[in-house]
Amino acid sequence: MLGVFSVAYWVFIVLTCPVFFAGAVLVRLVTLPFDRRRVALHLYSSAWGVFYVYVNPLWRLRITGRDILPSHGPAVLVANHASLIDILVLFGLFKPFKWVSKQEMFRVPVIGWNMRLNDYVPLVRGNAESIRRMMAHCDRLLSTGSPVMIFPEGHRTSDGHLKPFKMGAFDLAARHGVPVIPVAVQGTGRALPRHGLILRDHVRASVQVLPPLDPATFDSPEALRDAAHTAIAQALA
Repeated sequence: MLGVFSVAYWVFIVLTCPVFFAGAVLVRLVTLPFDRRRVALHLYSSAWGVFYVYVNPLWRLRITGRDILPSHGPAVLVANHASLIDILVLFGLFKPFKWVSKQEMFRVPVIGWNMRLNDYVPLVRGNAESIRRMMAHCDRLLSTGSPVMIFPEGHRTSDGHLKPFKMGAFDLAARHGVPVIPVAVQGTGRALPRHGLILRDHVRASVQVLPPLDPATFDSPEALRDAAHTAIAQALA
């Protein structure tokens, strides 16, 4: 039964994404003269993404600490990564951040078009030139007041355990003097494992926003990274 439901769910997504994308294009056109940071478009995209969580009868989502996130101004958000579903549930934060995502996602029809429309940040993992362009893109976004959302593990965990964090997010925060806000995501790995598209039965996912970390209170970006890793690890435990 779950196999049949999974097929129906993915077909529903494929059929409705073009409709949502048409709405995204309209939002961008209407807001183009006055919304340089594309906040309205991101909030529309957030509603689009989290819609697929709330219409799934097998899933429940709980979000806590959303009020910790700044309503405006730059920040670096860092979250653990266990599943493709992480993206959908993190959209439920409804805050105007910019995603840093692997380049392959930008090539996906409709989804990738919307990511480019939103000015999200592509990255080819392990490619030095791509990393340089990603950092420069994030520098520009932070300097104009847009928060960025990064998965500092670099890729989805395959065993459910939190992996070491890469330095990029924390170098950005230290260089710009903006807070790092850790976000702990749980339950999504059970909803959709890293390998496979069969949905699991009755999943309760949660997103917990943790207190911000001020780079000025740490001796180095490495110490900032370690503090963020510890905060998320403790929340997951």
